[in-house]
Amino acid sequence: MLYLSTRGHPDRKRFCEILLEGLAPDGGLYLPERYPQVDDATLSRWRKVYHQQGYAELAFEILSLYIDDIPAADLRALCAKTYTAEVYGTGEIVPLRHLENAIWIEALSNGPTLAFKDMAMQLLGHLFEYELGRRGEELNILGATSGDTGSAAEYAMRGKQGVRVFMTSPHGRMSPFQQAQMFSLLDDNIHNIAIEGVFDDCQDIVKAVSNDLEFKRKYKIGTVNSINWARLLAQVVYYFAGYIQATQSNSQRVSFTVPSGNFGNVCAGHVARMMGLPIHQLVVATNENDVLDEFFRTGVYRVRGSADTFETSSPSMDISKASNFERFVFDLLGRDAAQTQALFGEALNREGRFDLSANPHFAQAASRYGFVSGKSTHTDRLATIQDTWQRFGQMIDTHTADGVKVAREHLTPNVPMVVLETALPIKFAATIVEALGREPERPAKFEGIEALPKRVQVMPADAAVVKAYIAQHCPA
Repeated sequence: MLYLSTRGHPDRKRFCEILLEGLAPDGGLYLPERYPQVDDATLSRWRKVYHQQGYAELAFEILSLYIDDIPAADLRALCAKTYTAEVYGTGEIVPLRHLENAIWIEALSNGPTLAFKDMAMQLLGHLFEYELGRRGEELNILGATSGDTGSAAEYAMRGKQGVRVFMTSPHGRMSPFQQAQMFSLLDDNIHNIAIEGVFDDCQDIVKAVSNDLEFKRKYKIGTVNSINWARLLAQVVYYFAGYIQATQSNSQRVSFTVPSGNFGNVCAGHVARMMGLPIHQLVVATNENDVLDEFFRTGVYRVRGSADTFETSSPSMDISKASNFERFVFDLLGRDAAQTQALFGEALNREGRFDLSANPHFAQAASRYGFVSGKSTHTDRLATIQDTWQRFGQMIDTHTADGVKVAREHLTPNVPMVVLETALPIKFAATIVEALGREPERPAKFEGIEALPKRVQVMPADAAVVKAYIAQHCPA
């Protein structure tokens, strides 16, 4: 399996090369040259694999379609090491729970940091350590987080041989619990950097550093954000697991609602659908930062500046520039790399927007690719949290509430709707208290986490300053 850049760079690379690289040299994102097709017999076999052998073996089956430069026995061992009941608290790893009528919630937050990012990040940690060990190399990971990626990455990478993490986050914009999870890690290979700005400033810094090819090579810079294909690939697995749990036969279709900011989570659903998983609709749920909802309604993709990016009670989606969106648009435009480069490499930088409303491909976002969207506000969030608690005795976090609200607007008769859970409620306790008048449950290992000593560097939104910090702490 070879991988190409969405912006047309001529090189074709294998999985382990792009695992350590992040962005392509031309600033594009990597995608496979083709999506492996899953036929009816394979899907039937995978049903048995999941029910009889478990999630780790299903992960191996799916990942092995995309990874041919890691021996099968080693890849199977990495999956088995990652997806265990000890780490995720249940042998199902991602169990479905029924909410109401046709709506189900897929539990993705049972990992070490209580958020869905663990599903991919734990595997990524093992993959990095494995590949760096094979090469005898080191990697300096530069990441950006709006809340959950950072802690998931740091918990996955702490203590790993040959790996350092430099994680940027928007100063003061994460919940106290999220900040405590990250900043209380005092491991020598973990560096937290709070950027004076919003998430998009952090993401811009990561991209700027990644696009400085000389610096990137000198300091061996990699990324764990979902611009890294390996992370998105790992997320494809739980769409198959969710589908298998929600259906009895392959003739049934399922829809998924995905709380979305950076488009990585729902892009994994797009990949699963392109492989042949019988997905009816992929429902993109946004908060007040509704860049993606605006696109799917109008065809206009319009990024916002820092001043126009709202600080909301579902902060992990306070994003106005969706990195992974480029992957979908590349497919939407018939894999036209020149047009993708013109939109993402030029129009966005020049005008901050592009308009596909008159492009005949735009209608296919819904008709061919199954995308629809909706928006949720703070008022909606509170009402949904109250409703699911009062009627069903289920406490959900703010982002999952956005998903449930939008899911209810897109139900189709006889098609189960699976909402992808984002995090456990404790990560956003203040809003839960506002909605329900009570604190959410806190796992014992996180008692008193906010009072632990913290280590974090506050910096301006300046890539040069971040690069200087990396250079100071890394042997070139």
